[in-house]
Amino acid sequence: MSDILLKVEKLETWLGDGDRPVRAVDGVDLTIRKGETFALLGESGCGKSMTALSIMRLLPPVGRIKGGQVLLGKTSLLDLPEYAMREERGGRMAMIFQEPMTSLNPVLTIGQQIGEAVRIREGADKKTRDQRIIELLNSVGIPDPARRVHEYPHQLSGGMKQRVMIAMALAGHPELLIADEPTTALDVTIQAQVLTLLKELQQKTGMAILLITHDLGVVSEVADRVAVMYAGQIIEVADAKRFFQQPQHPYSEKLFQSLPDSNKRTQRLAVIKGTVPALNQTFTACRFMDRCHRAFEACHQAPGWTQLQSDEGVRCHLAGQAAHWLPDQKQVQSQQPVDEVGRQSPLLDVKDLKVHFPIHKGIFKRIVGHVKAVDGVSLAIAPGKTLALVGESGCGKTTVGKGILQLLKPTAGLVAFESDELTQLSAQALRKRRADLQIIFQDPMASMNPRMLVGDIIEEGMRAQGVARSSTQRRERTLQLLEQVGLPEDSASRYPHEFSGGQRQRICVARALAVDPKLIICDEPTSALDVSVQAQILNLLKSLQQSRGLAYLFITHNISVVAYLADEVAVMYLGRIVERGAVEQLLTEPKHPYTQALLSAVPLVDSEAKRAVIRLEGDMPSPANPPAGCHFHPRCPVAMAECQKAYPELRALPDGRFVSCFKVQEGL
Repeated sequence: MSDILLKVEKLETWLGDGDRPVRAVDGVDLTIRKGETFALLGESGCGKSMTALSIMRLLPPVGRIKGGQVLLGKTSLLDLPEYAMREERGGRMAMIFQEPMTSLNPVLTIGQQIGEAVRIREGADKKTRDQRIIELLNSVGIPDPARRVHEYPHQLSGGMKQRVMIAMALAGHPELLIADEPTTALDVTIQAQVLTLLKELQQKTGMAILLITHDLGVVSEVADRVAVMYAGQIIEVADAKRFFQQPQHPYSEKLFQSLPDSNKRTQRLAVIKGTVPALNQTFTACRFMDRCHRAFEACHQAPGWTQLQSDEGVRCHLAGQAAHWLPDQKQVQSQQPVDEVGRQSPLLDVKDLKVHFPIHKGIFKRIVGHVKAVDGVSLAIAPGKTLALVGESGCGKTTVGKGILQLLKPTAGLVAFESDELTQLSAQALRKRRADLQIIFQDPMASMNPRMLVGDIIEEGMRAQGVARSSTQRRERTLQLLEQVGLPEDSASRYPHEFSGGQRQRICVARALAVDPKLIICDEPTSALDVSVQAQILNLLKSLQQSRGLAYLFITHNISVVAYLADEVAVMYLGRIVERGAVEQLLTEPKHPYTQALLSAVPLVDSEAKRAVIRLEGDMPSPANPPAGCHFHPRCPVAMAECQKAYPELRALPDGRFVSCFKVQEGL
């Protein structure tokens, strides 16, 4: 028992008053040992974050801890008065949140915010405090900390802001660090830096980490033990290695089947039907029963906890039988292969696209420079094909999509769609062309009017484009589209807030399809979704492509999605494409140093696989002031003197791909 740092027993947290409170955490038991990384895994809404907030006693006003016990060492946290609990928070235990920008004060410098944490914990004089701030920034790998202390949060990149949050958490020398989705909003390169940093800090300080995530790749990289949470309960606890070799709960099994990869390109991804049940009810049956592909008669009685080994267990009537399970054949049937398009003319042909934003300065707002968000991008997409556009945040991916759609006026370049040059069309002619080009945005809730019914949202485009002449025809078409994207007919008479994230994204897909487009630009449509919901959207996009011959420009930083869905990949860095080619070429044998670094940073869902992460120094330069020569050379591990003098052209290699790199071209 002496090595147990945190012990949670029968924790219950309710939200709301009245007859039917939401039982967000319903009898959770878990233990975390000193120095270990314990991952809490599960879908959105299952109670992961509420468990962490209950441990920290940082519940929202409507929340209350109804029962249970939380022991940090020998201290019962739930019995402490608030003033004593404040000493524990930021002291022996600390927490970093998913979105660092909302956690940092935008009107205080980084130094002031870290200094506040140091003052509260250590009470040092100003000189000692300033030294401690520099020491903390150094410990989390922030370069030039003496300068950074005077900067504000908006002047830092996403990865830098997350490092500042970690530095603030370390100010109190915590024994337990709770990290709530610390890498979800970050690029794979920054994610790799943050995960490496956490592991290094853990080795130096010996602190334990409670990592809350829904990313199986991240869990595989860093976790010692894993707990899977579903509908307010822990349903499986296992050693991380054994969990990835043989998950014991049908829900865990289905999560692994839902993951996209290149081996499943001709298959439908496994989908967990339905949604997490409402937690404002008393359960008598297994909570996963209605969604479980292995459910049987006994599941009508709620299963108890079955201990499998000393520190492993599962909440399931099939406990211990996972080794004898046969594959769920219904879920892995192959799809019909996509019809070969052959050597058709491109549906979309973009040449030397540039989108520059002027920088105004002074009282007269004179133009003193330009932000070169997109600086000479060329690409082509054939009918029925998918081109994935990948790269770090800020590289210009979304701006390319908006430039193609003429939602942002290009500074230069040509955008040919079928027989039309979109940059030359009048506003009226372009409006008529809109039906052929649609976009699905990253955040479905932000892209829909919350005051409009779903049916009206889908019909809006039809009315604007004159797709259906009468209201009866539009309504019939709306109901057909809802059925096509897997939503019930009554969805048309409901509002967006009444749906889950995955269902809202389906509504956005239906809205895009309503006007019979030929090309859809998908801007990170699955980045905020759980693995199971992501599988639903990817299956839908692939089936629609097969049945309608749709072409996709798929903007993403999720390489596993690229491997499953894309035919070609274009890698973008600081406004320009640095490598472009067939998906098999780029993912198995990347040529450009940036592509190699990007792929090396992708977490692998394989307990046996090892990867050598290529660390990129510093952050992406500003597109307002790009480096001379090759834009990547200040961060490139193989840069030559020539790279500082001129930008390499995007040239074709013998295998058909295009690469912009002197080193690669020199080796031919």
